[in-house]
Amino acid sequence: MDATILNKLRHYCAYQERCHEEVRTKLLSLKVYGDRLEEVISQLVQEDFLNEERYAKAYAGGKFRMQKWGRERIRKELRFRKISEYCIRQAMEEIPEEDYVLTLDQLIRSAKKRYASGTPAQRHYK
Repeated sequence: MDATILNKLRHYCAYQERCHEEVRTKLLSLKVYGDRLEEVISQLVQEDFLNEERYAKAYAGGKFRMQKWGRERIRKELRFRKISEYCIRQAMEEIPEEDYVLTLDQLIRSAKKRYASGTPAQRHYK
């Protein structure tokens, strides 16, 4: 196994949490294919640079707190990134129900303020 490629991927994964699909794409861009690609991914998993459950939890928590995404959007994005259903369920448990309801309430109040001004006809076209 090429040590320089493995080191590049270690740095890539250490910079921020990555899913297997992102690492696979990175390896393909480095022109690593087939069994070598699987060996590198396996090595990164063994060294704990790559952990799908940890990635899913970090992704879900970050998108919820920073972007105010809801559970369904987070689930959809995690499925798009080919994360297992088990990891998705674990990630959803990281979002406290109380925080979820408070965020939803804030978003509804914000939308109400934004659309409350003007005549009914103007509101209809917003």
